[in-house]
Amino acid sequence: MDLFYLTKTFKMTEADILKALSNVQEPDLGKDLVTLNMIKDLKVEGNDVSFTIVLTTPACPMKDLMKNACENAIKLLVNKAAVIKVDFTSNTSSLRKDEKTVLAKVKNIIAVVSGKGGVGKSTVSANLALALAEGGAKVGLMDADIYGPSVPIMFGVRGQRPMMKDEAGKGIILPLEKFGIKLMSIGLLVDEKDAVVWRGPMASSAIRQFITDVDWGELDYLVIDMPPGTGDIHLTIMQTVPVTGVVIVTTPQTVALADAKKAIAMFGQANIQVPVIGLIENMAYFTPAELPNNKYFLFGKEGGKNLASEYDLPFLGEIPLVQSIREGGDEGIPAMVGNEESAKNALRAVVSNAVRQIAIRNANIPRTQTISVA
Repeated sequence: MDLFYLTKTFKMTEADILKALSNVQEPDLGKDLVTLNMIKDLKVEGNDVSFTIVLTTPACPMKDLMKNACENAIKLLVNKAAVIKVDFTSNTSSLRKDEKTVLAKVKNIIAVVSGKGGVGKSTVSANLALALAEGGAKVGLMDADIYGPSVPIMFGVRGQRPMMKDEAGKGIILPLEKFGIKLMSIGLLVDEKDAVVWRGPMASSAIRQFITDVDWGELDYLVIDMPPGTGDIHLTIMQTVPVTGVVIVTTPQTVALADAKKAIAMFGQANIQVPVIGLIENMAYFTPAELPNNKYFLFGKEGGKNLASEYDLPFLGEIPLVQSIREGGDEGIPAMVGNEESAKNALRAVVSNAVRQIAIRNANIPRTQTISVA
């Protein structure tokens, strides 16, 4: 057997390596890396093998697993003495490559919704965006909650105003940038002491401007923090851009779950048909610092998980009720850029599942169409 490997050492070819790598599956898409055209820049020189794996997103949570699987396949099937170097690059999976009009350079548009207010939707949106950026993705966050904008407070940019530029005689807004992501909110354009008293058409017009008159540039993900409920702004966004999918946020409480069902029903209507990426259960339980092994289910237990199962939706995970998450939002330093590792890890786990479900959605479902509502 050793003689076999010795002779193979100097006869390794690119074909040998590709054949071995054809046994390594992308964990979420269910096909091998070679078929998916995820192997690039393959080089074989003696015992040295190098190649690049093209990830579906910079924030891919499975890259270490794929790297180990590739190394094992080559050593087992080709040459146990191979010296393997694996690099990574990314080409965020998207169905919007041919979109030439609105947000042409944005690969995925993810709407974060809730049936009711007070479930932590804005907190989840902010930290979802930050966790995606932490993984290397280019991310923007649009605060579409016209009547209750949260982004200026959560990101510590209260009182700041975005710059403008002239583009072919038209004024274009340049979003603020903080913690590595681009931000836009009505709270950056009006005094926070002033109430936004607008009828539906005015609010919808403002949201259209956030989409068409803001220079979002090239993004892997645009996260939209939607207002609670199911109303004009939701329809406006879906009429204006093809939303990749929605993430639904709820607490385990029965009242919140009842409203979450309405949100699920809205996006499943025949004239809308926007895929649900998954469901997040926020404020799932509370663990006191002095009792780290105890969980107290203050708002009920596993309500979100059971709801996801009832509707056959991916359950993206639980976010516990953690004081530092609340404090971070109030202080303008969201949990994902704070110092509490337990909070970060809980958020990372949820975002990891969301990233995987977005990639699966893009691999298996046609591009969402903009809707037409009479």
